[in-house]
Amino acid sequence: MKIKLALLAFAAAISTFAQADNYPSRPIRLIVPYAPAGSADIVARRIGDEWAKALGGTLYIENKAGAGGNIGVDAVAKAAPDGYTIGVQTVSLAINPSLFAKMPYNTLKDLAPVGMIATSQHVLVVNPAFPGKDTKELLAAVKAKPGKYTYGSAGPGSTFHMSAELFKDVTGADIAHIPYKGGGPALVDTMAGVVDMSFPVLSAVVPHVNGGKLRAIGVTGPKRSPLLPNVPTLQESGATGYSFETWFIAFAPAGTPQPIVDKLNAALNKALNSPQLKDKLVKDGFDPIPSTPAQAQGRLSQELVSWGKLIKDRGITAD
Repeated sequence: MKIKLALLAFAAAISTFAQADNYPSRPIRLIVPYAPAGSADIVARRIGDEWAKALGGTLYIENKAGAGGNIGVDAVAKAAPDGYTIGVQTVSLAINPSLFAKMPYNTLKDLAPVGMIATSQHVLVVNPAFPGKDTKELLAAVKAKPGKYTYGSAGPGSTFHMSAELFKDVTGADIAHIPYKGGGPALVDTMAGVVDMSFPVLSAVVPHVNGGKLRAIGVTGPKRSPLLPNVPTLQESGATGYSFETWFIAFAPAGTPQPIVDKLNAALNKALNSPQLKDKLVKDGFDPIPSTPAQAQGRLSQELVSWGKLIKDRGITAD
């Protein structure tokens, strides 16, 4: 019996490696859990061709939006673990489990991280009429009149929202949240002065800052952006200890054979190291961050804990 079991295990291993050798033998579906033209969609479309080329196959993108990204991620979680359905998600993969009362999937049990893709900063922008010219002046104005000033977000749990709540948590600022149904309307109302400020993704604000329609107070990440080189980080200009970046991760269903996960990861990293792709991503406001599957798993696990604590402490919900 022991010999028989050993032979079966050996045969299964040989089959798995043979499957990986032939992979991919048909088109791969890459699910983006948001509507077209958002940051996750832009990243997926930027990397898609280079990733497919590195794999020696074809890849097509399917947008499957809804429930803060949960519908699209669940479609990957429930797919056959054969490498032919994979997904791309933002830091919301670490935020949503604490934000939503009920989740259709278990992030750690139902998904297999393939690798990190990129990070992107957000920018604290204000209407040009706002009295503060930098982070220190903004915080002084806000703290002088708690609750008077407002910020717009792309909706509860969005990265616009969470970057602002982290800013409030670190600085002690009392700024009222005005949620919108998308980042575009929040940005338009910031320019119009309906709300005082917002924390949009970097790529969305560069033309408005350069055109004088918005004033950039600071970028949210640990270093200045080449797209706005004269804009300091919030941390260096007064928000000590604050840092926020949206990140993008590729993942497959749990149970996907490790040789296939490794092949996907190697091809993804090859694509991210391509000078042409790197240049396109940087111009779009993204910083490529190749990684191993284990490194991606580690970052996801760590941020599930840190975001869970912030969400619980501040009483944030998806409603």
